[in-house]
Amino acid sequence: MDTRLRDLREDNDLTQEQCAKIAYISKNSYIRYENGERTPPLDTIMTFAEYYNVSIDYIAKKTNISKPYPVKK
Repeated sequence: MDTRLRDLREDNDLTQEQCAKIAYISKNSYIRYENGERTPPLDTIMTFAEYYNVSIDYIAKKTNISKPYPVKK
């Protein structure tokens, strides 16, 4: 998950501080997630999945398909 967070951040030209603000977490917490020192809680993963428009499984490295799952209306 750590490399996915870093890759998504860099692909979107964001700083670690900006990512922390997106998820309403401290910069230090975000850095720990990105460095693989801690696992982010599900609500934080969901926030990033929505922001980057990717699936939770993509962030968690369960798939290499970045597209989010379709939402039933």
